[in-house]
Amino acid sequence: MKINFKMIKTFAALVGISAALQAVPVHADGIHTAKEGNTFYTLSKEYGVSVDALMKANPQVSATNIYSGLKLNIPGKTPTFVAQSESAKAEVITANLNVQPETNTVSAWGKVFNYDRTLQVKASAYSSASSENGKWGAVDYLGNPLKLGTIAVDPSVIPIGTKVLVTGYTHPGLPKSAFVATATDMGSAIKGNRIDIFIPGSPSFVADFGYQYVQLYVIQ
Repeated sequence: MKINFKMIKTFAALVGISAALQAVPVHADGIHTAKEGNTFYTLSKEYGVSVDALMKANPQVSATNIYSGLKLNIPGKTPTFVAQSESAKAEVITANLNVQPETNTVSAWGKVFNYDRTLQVKASAYSSASSENGKWGAVDYLGNPLKLGTIAVDPSVIPIGTKVLVTGYTHPGLPKSAFVATATDMGSAIKGNRIDIFIPGSPSFVADFGYQYVQLYVIQ
């Protein structure tokens, strides 16, 4: 084996730097558990950080999908760990859906959405694995990185860019009961009343979604 002394010296220097850094208190990101009504704007005021910094610290979170119980990174704040009781750990967070057909409104997590129409579709799910996205990689049809809230649609049924509230599904990789999605992707197998929901995680984890019939509210 050929020994690279330059690499050894560099490694030793890095170890020394690392040890020195560990001896100094580090300002790590804090964790905030979202409450009903939280937005990036309200959290920016609460913690004194910019909305842009919050969004960069939580790239996997869409601004329209902040729901009660969601864990959010707060940049530059020391984490506060609070002991939870067993009952608190077992608490189920729901979207508290409330549909008012007479006014064409639906509320979830304390937010009210106006909707134009409803649509029942057959849903499947996909991951960011290359085996599922081919040569295009982990991006949607518009070239945006795949994230929670991305769905693939048949544009003749749901035009690209349409926002919907997705309800009636079950999967641990999705918010309980409802989430806001934008139609920004397409797939050769997604025809008619079909959608494909992007779920962060391994292909096997995502595959547990199977096929489910879900209710969509086309929101404004």
